[in-house]
Amino acid sequence: MTATTLPLGAPASIWTAATAADERRPRSRQTQLGASDTVCQRRAGYVVHQVPRTDTPDTRAAILGTYIHTGLLESARTEFGWLVERAVGDDQIRGHIDVVQLDEATAARLPKRHRPMAPADVLTVEDVKTKSMRVWDRVLRYGPTAAEMRQVLLYADLLRTVGFADIPGQRYLHRIGPIDVKRIRFRFICRDTGEEHVDEINFDPWLADEARWWVDRVMEADSPEELTRDHDGPGLETKTLCDYCPWVSKCWAGAAPGVPAQTILVRDDKDREAALEGYVNARERASAARKQQTVLRAMLAASPEGVYGANKLAWKGGNAVEEVDTQALIDKFENAELPVPMVPDVGAMVKTARLGGVAVPLRNAAGQKTPRTINVTRAPKIA
Repeated sequence: MTATTLPLGAPASIWTAATAADERRPRSRQTQLGASDTVCQRRAGYVVHQVPRTDTPDTRAAILGTYIHTGLLESARTEFGWLVERAVGDDQIRGHIDVVQLDEATAARLPKRHRPMAPADVLTVEDVKTKSMRVWDRVLRYGPTAAEMRQVLLYADLLRTVGFADIPGQRYLHRIGPIDVKRIRFRFICRDTGEEHVDEINFDPWLADEARWWVDRVMEADSPEELTRDHDGPGLETKTLCDYCPWVSKCWAGAAPGVPAQTILVRDDKDREAALEGYVNARERASAARKQQTVLRAMLAASPEGVYGANKLAWKGGNAVEEVDTQALIDKFENAELPVPMVPDVGAMVKTARLGGVAVPLRNAAGQKTPRTINVTRAPKIA
């Protein structure tokens, strides 16, 4: 095992250790295409062609997600007897399935000591995803992304066509051969609140073939540059996967210093014409959507909080605005024997009071309230 060496006398950051350990993980070092690499065709192409990484993105959020993910799966293994982190692969792609829940007939083919405590009603492949609160409402509304769906379909397809990989620790699983996956499940965990959301989908062989076709296109390309970029590029107000890609500099090379990376997508006047047309159309759609949203917001202004159909309505703000009580502040200055300006400078007095350890008296500003904002989220499922 290789230890991380710190400069003499330098304060140690725990992230130095966490990043070094993460880089030594087998998944971080594998060179064969992994199912989790299928988030973007060009990125997958860089993996297949073993192109050296050009960037070191910030991985702290991903590392925290890995820790949560590992802890949850290990707890499920010890408490429920689930099959977790099981390897699959063929000559094109490999990966580790988070959870495989065997049905009764398949479980019966295993030695008794390896059978699950409670078999599933149908053979299920499950993927556990941790998400931030920022995207949680999107998860509740729309479920897995296309890339997440493709990843799990590939896992299920590998089990149906090859079975479990023939490696130490799971040879008893490999011996049962290909198995008939009937369902895929996504278990989403919110990293900020611990909330859990489950989506289940019947396995569709056609969708699995489509995922395989996607991989075939990557494998057939003579170079990564022949493959499409599946995301909008780095540096945008809303971050994309490109901001965390270890090949982002190579993929988006060519922009002049100080301008957005997306400028490389405009090569001639035809591209400018198309971009301007798209911009105007997007602006008009956004304007129409804002107008409609304003009208709908006004319609809801008197509505009480609650669940209405698929949505939950909540209100924020509408609270009294506090302001400094100048006369009470002057009284406090005099009691504390602090100098009171002849013409009170409230800002300077507040600063002096805080430096002197005097509490600044506040009062509700007459007739003023904080803005009342609407908050619409996906309604919780009723069990």
